[in-house]
Amino acid sequence: MKQKKAKSLDEAIDHVSDGDTILVGGFGVAGVPEILIDGICGRGLKDLTIVSNNAGTRRTGIARLLEEGCVRKIICSFPRSVESFVFKELYDAGKIELEVVPQGTMAERMRAAGAGLGGFLTPTGLGSELAAGKPVHEVDGKEYVLEKPLRADIALIKALKVDPYGNLIFRKAARNFNPVMATAAAFTIVEAAEEVGVGDLDPEVIITPGVFVDCYHITGWYEPANMGPMEASS
Repeated sequence: MKQKKAKSLDEAIDHVSDGDTILVGGFGVAGVPEILIDGICGRGLKDLTIVSNNAGTRRTGIARLLEEGCVRKIICSFPRSVESFVFKELYDAGKIELEVVPQGTMAERMRAAGAGLGGFLTPTGLGSELAAGKPVHEVDGKEYVLEKPLRADIALIKALKVDPYGNLIFRKAARNFNPVMATAAAFTIVEAAEEVGVGDLDPEVIITPGVFVDCYHITGWYEPANMGPMEASS
């Protein structure tokens, strides 16, 4: 059996390099792999392209990556929110690039990458700036935009439990983008709160099979930083 458990945080993120495109799980503050992100910040990596649901909240997680100057471009669905002030400051100053992708389109582009597909047709964005320069095809009298797969060098994933094979289960709403992102990267790194033994996870409840996981790091805790009681329940 391939050894997937990293001996340290540094070993877990050793495959991340300057200029990589990185998928980062999470929705708001739920399911964000903050420990792995902190490790990348500690290495001082540069020119990263980050793909995520949003552009970071407060000063933790993706927002910390931005503030530390690690990110050249962000691809997301929701770049603006009350708590995305770090992104706003950088974007207004012309210090970071932005590509907006509708949330469903982003999820399906990653799913297509994980499934080995060449893309898919969608009416979303048709006739708008979001579809500028993209091929348009007609099917049964209706026009659709061709969206290509969204692949990445690295996926940073947060899970609740992992076994030595790399099989994962997630915690409630923190599941969000993590499973699909795990399939769409050349190398998938997981931070998990708990490691269990082989056979301890019911095969019927495993969400992400270990075949999609290359490396995992055990944190021993789950709640994100600065999370309140109501958020922690999700």
